[in-house]
Amino acid sequence: MPEGHSVHRLARQFSDVFSGQRLAVSSPQGRFTDGAALLNDRTLVASVAHGKHLFLHFDHGLVLHVHLGLYGAWDFGGDATFRGASSIGAPRKVGEREVFDDGVAAGAAFESAGGSSGYEGPPAPVGAVRVRLAGAHGWADLRGATTCHAITEAEADAVLARLGPDPLRNLAGDKEGFVAGVRSRRTPLAALLMDQKVIAGVGNVYRAELLFRQGLDPWLPGRSLDAGAAGGLWEDTVAMMSDGVRDGRIITTPPTYWTDPAAGLPAPDESHFVYRRHGLECRNCGTAVALTDLAARRLYWCPVCQQGT
Repeated sequence: MPEGHSVHRLARQFSDVFSGQRLAVSSPQGRFTDGAALLNDRTLVASVAHGKHLFLHFDHGLVLHVHLGLYGAWDFGGDATFRGASSIGAPRKVGEREVFDDGVAAGAAFESAGGSSGYEGPPAPVGAVRVRLAGAHGWADLRGATTCHAITEAEADAVLARLGPDPLRNLAGDKEGFVAGVRSRRTPLAALLMDQKVIAGVGNVYRAELLFRQGLDPWLPGRSLDAGAAGGLWEDTVAMMSDGVRDGRIITTPPTYWTDPAAGLPAPDESHFVYRRHGLECRNCGTAVALTDLAARRLYWCPVCQQGT
């Protein structure tokens, strides 16, 4: 499932390519026909991410609410002015890092398929496109999302009220709310970090890497963590996920762990400390990285480095 940094990148991309435009909204697949009719020919005024939820706000007070889930993805395309990622979401499809077309979405692909240099509108939809948004210079197609609804502003606020603080928004009081929430629970830290009511946007990769970087025992009950350590966990989450927004992928190791730091970004197998490194040596102590299941997801950790309380 795409983690919070990917959804924030989505929100930025929608703002960059569609904000202030009157959009044609349709449902080629037919499963969102009524919702599309409510949003069609309205102007996008804001694009907001909170955790793994995306909210596209239109000028008449309705909101397109999308949660990608495990298989959802947005594909983008357009003319040569329509810049950004051509696909974001569904790691099983496009990988943790979104797909680019040399900084230009699908304009070149459109021309290579026989289109002229002038933009002539989006191509025929391919596959089960739940929603298509089309503007003056490009389009966005949504497939496979877990949640896709046209809702009111009040309903959007109700969704937000059920979610924990988002490290990438890092609003006033969020750190204190996270610390209080963690320290009030007996639940293991590794489960709390996956609870979207405690902290929004953290997924399995960030969970494993955060606990390793903070040297925390995954099974430590939240209430056993002192306030200083809980605050440090929040701050590292903010820093790590902000790096993910910047880089377009999750990188948790510093350049000193990379074979070629001058390249700017590490190879995929050098990007993480413990995630998907079961049985390999811990990068710090040499102990074999362990694997188990916790909170219905695979948990990777170092039994030696992660004994902190």
